[in-house]
Amino acid sequence: MVPLPLTGGCQCGALRYEVRQAPLMVYNCHCTNCQRIGGGAFSTPVTVLDAAFAFTAGEPRKFEWKSDAGNARFGYLCGTCGSRIAHGAVPSSGVLSLRSGTLDDTRWVEPVGDIWTRSAQPWALSGDRIRVEQQPSDYGPFVERFRRQGKFAF
Repeated sequence: MVPLPLTGGCQCGALRYEVRQAPLMVYNCHCTNCQRIGGGAFSTPVTVLDAAFAFTAGEPRKFEWKSDAGNARFGYLCGTCGSRIAHGAVPSSGVLSLRSGTLDDTRWVEPVGDIWTRSAQPWALSGDRIRVEQQPSDYGPFVERFRRQGKFAF
């Protein structure tokens, strides 16, 4: 079992955070925003409850944009090094998409699905994961598959 709290931070160390409850799921996002912001083919968010997430050092900068689906989104980033830590919906949906690469321990991170596959690089899709062409209307199958991995006590 992965111990809680999960901890992490930005590249320069000015921002630190912790997550006090088990994540809901881990997936790969192939939307064009994730490709641009990370400079890669996709991102691997860890979905956590907003109420279980807290910054423990530093003050994040916050910015807003429109997602590929046209929804209002916001992101937390380090004002010093520019590392993006997490993003969420405007208004809040109660969950955050935490950038998995900002975790101190990433050994347990294993995506259960891929979203926005219609904008994915063809070589980036492999494995036996759930695949959805755009924003899923139901994340239930992702959450259930993540729970079956058995990495956290629920």
